[in-house]
Amino acid sequence: MIMKVKEPKFTYQSALLIDDNDLDNFINQKIIESAYFAKDVYTNTSARSAIEFLENLMKTTAGAELLPEVLFVDINMPVMDGFQFVSYFEEKLLTGLIKVPEIVILTSSLSPTDEERSKNFGVKVHFLRKPLTVEMLKGIS
Repeated sequence: MIMKVKEPKFTYQSALLIDDNDLDNFINQKIIESAYFAKDVYTNTSARSAIEFLENLMKTTAGAELLPEVLFVDINMPVMDGFQFVSYFEEKLLTGLIKVPEIVILTSSLSPTDEERSKNFGVKVHFLRKPLTVEMLKGIS
């Protein structure tokens, strides 16, 4: 007799981690996967490469369907920081999207100014401080 293994129920189909620290990306990916938060987890080590990834996805015929449902963005990154990424995403990539992904600023910053700044976007932004935990993920979904 062959037993079917039931696939776990994931909160989201896919998530994107944007952090210039490979170790943080690895650890956060494992936390997201172990909590069944997202079935597919993509990582980018810069905001620019994440923009390129998202723009390329959107050029495909199924782009809107393939777009990650949750974007985790670090604030402190070289060249383009997390706030600049969210601004760019809001201004250039939101056009034509049927469903806006959840945006999560995931940072080690303790600055109240950064937290306040995250509230000034047109899209809702969750503000979380590292390290990411399973409990924190429950507050997103």
